[in-house]
Amino acid sequence: MPSRARRRVALAVLAAPLAGCAVWRDPPQTAALVGRAPAGLPRRVELDATPFFAQTEYHCGPAALAGALGAAGLAAQPETLAAQVFLPARQGTLQSEMLAGARRHGAVAALLPGELEALLREVAAGHPVVVLQNLALPVVPRWHYAVLVGYDLDAGEVVLRSGTTRRATLSLRTFEHTWARAGHWAFVALVPGRLPATAGEASMTQALVAFERVAAPAAGLRGYETALARWPASLTLAVGVGNTLHAAGRPRAALDHFERTARRHASAAAWINAGTIALELGQRRRARDAAARALAIGGEWNDAARALMQRIDVRPRPD
Repeated sequence: MPSRARRRVALAVLAAPLAGCAVWRDPPQTAALVGRAPAGLPRRVELDATPFFAQTEYHCGPAALAGALGAAGLAAQPETLAAQVFLPARQGTLQSEMLAGARRHGAVAALLPGELEALLREVAAGHPVVVLQNLALPVVPRWHYAVLVGYDLDAGEVVLRSGTTRRATLSLRTFEHTWARAGHWAFVALVPGRLPATAGEASMTQALVAFERVAAPAAGLRGYETALARWPASLTLAVGVGNTLHAAGRPRAALDHFERTARRHASAAAWINAGTIALELGQRRRARDAAARALAIGGEWNDAARALMQRIDVRPRPD
């Protein structure tokens, strides 16, 4: 039997050729971007005016969020944000708290596709991107938030507002690895009325529904109207416009909008909303017509339509 020392030597000899064959390759997304940039994507962009806030211990989340909000024209200090989003027990900030913090300060927080190209296109559109990185190993993570503010495809690097460094450069290869280990999570914080360059209808709708819950009605309305102009076939966005019109104190405009939406989409829910507002305005015949149309469509909204019809019938009839 070979001794333990001889076995170690044998293993080392066997391993040597394998190590010699290793080749450092760019991860797939980096390789595709560096090799041939997609159409319309500039080779180099840097958003130098993006504010920078040096983080204090464990406060990379509030610092990154303050920078992104500042770039959108929404002033916020890391200390204020830390009181809202930082979780002392976890010594950090959850992704959900980052999104909620952006909304509370007047921004629509839209998640981005998990594609490096999407991040670069947002930067090229003038939108700094908040990214989550894992700077260690998957089994022993070290989570870190930073703000992507630039890239250079010829140099193969990105530029970040990160930690205590205003202009941190990182190779695209390394950035992709650290971002992938954090689940390709990233978002942009934009004022209502602006749309991300790459967010799709579903993610934008989700962002606006969440924003509406905490935003002033006028701000929610701006967001919905802009998105509906981009995706005019969306029933959810159309309903959002109607709801925020009503919440903004414009019931007649909301009623007209819901009736148009109900006809376009054959939507019982939109007819019920229209009938409810018509009843609120004292327009009983219009309300009854809307409830009847909702009942005619049938389906899951039947109970709500019947309830609306009962409310109409028990009221006094001034007309």
